[in-house]
Amino acid sequence: MRDYFIRRLALIPPTLIGVTIIVFAITRLVPGGPLERAIMEAQQFDAGSGTGGGTAGQNMALSEEQLQQLKEYYGFDKPVLQSYIDWVGKVARGDLGRSYRYNEPVWDVIKSRFPVSLYYGILTLIITYGISIPLGILKALRHRTLIDNVTSIFIFIGYAIPGYALGSLLLLFFAVRLEWFPMGGFVSFDYEDLSQVEKIQDVLHHSVLPLICYLVGSFAVTTLLMKNHLMDNLAADYIRTAVAKGVSFKKAVTGHALRNSMIPIATTFGQNITLLVSGSFLIEYIFDIDGFGLLGLTAILDRDYPIVMGVVFLASLLLLLGNIISDFLVALVDPRIRFS
Repeated sequence: MRDYFIRRLALIPPTLIGVTIIVFAITRLVPGGPLERAIMEAQQFDAGSGTGGGTAGQNMALSEEQLQQLKEYYGFDKPVLQSYIDWVGKVARGDLGRSYRYNEPVWDVIKSRFPVSLYYGILTLIITYGISIPLGILKALRHRTLIDNVTSIFIFIGYAIPGYALGSLLLLFFAVRLEWFPMGGFVSFDYEDLSQVEKIQDVLHHSVLPLICYLVGSFAVTTLLMKNHLMDNLAADYIRTAVAKGVSFKKAVTGHALRNSMIPIATTFGQNITLLVSGSFLIEYIFDIDGFGLLGLTAILDRDYPIVMGVVFLASLLLLLGNIISDFLVALVDPRIRFS
């Protein structure tokens, strides 16, 4: 098993190179990049001021020297492969580049979004697994009873409504009409003037509606996954054999069926780790949460390619590490699995 995980860890660098080189090439080939925007803004300014300005062919408002300086500033003065190699060299030294929009190091911009994304991501994982697993067990043991039918109604409603659509409805009803919760943001404007207890209350007050939106999808999937697999294991021959040999039904459930039913939960756990950082850019956009997901969206819209590459790099790294963690958890839950 040790050799297996060593090989999996050794595959992370080439996988990251494959992902990032594709995204890096796309950022260089798509139209409307920062260089084109700078030229267009210069042309609009030149037309608005009514001056002819120096031209560099095709009636551009920038001279050849200014255009070359812009290419050097944005890193477009070198071939794509050479620029990518330079970027990889910087990443190896811990430098993700400098943001075009914020004019700050990319890592500093991303680091400022980590507390918000970690807060919502950790709470989402804790609440999801803390409630979904016991609820899935209860629904499997009380299949087709009143509690199973009632909870299934709410689960399927939550599964059918996208989180961002639910967020709009919650804002309109609870924030605009009833004014029970704030319209958005992570904290209030006077957050720094509050006491420690009031700060905690303020953060929790702002977190209620976004957390509901984060939970609806993953909560339903995890609950149904737990219920369906536990029911399949309860109907398996080995459970009937254990009960026939004198094992109590409770012990058969907790000692055999439940552990086997946790395998699919462990398989998907690693993928959910990306929620700790990535979150949902649509939910963050609706609630005006300055998190990691919204940062990636605005970076794409603003053609802030250093931020885009930094987000892709970190998200891909977390996903790869999450898959390895999933394999490790599956090996712990299922003793039949021995990686070689």
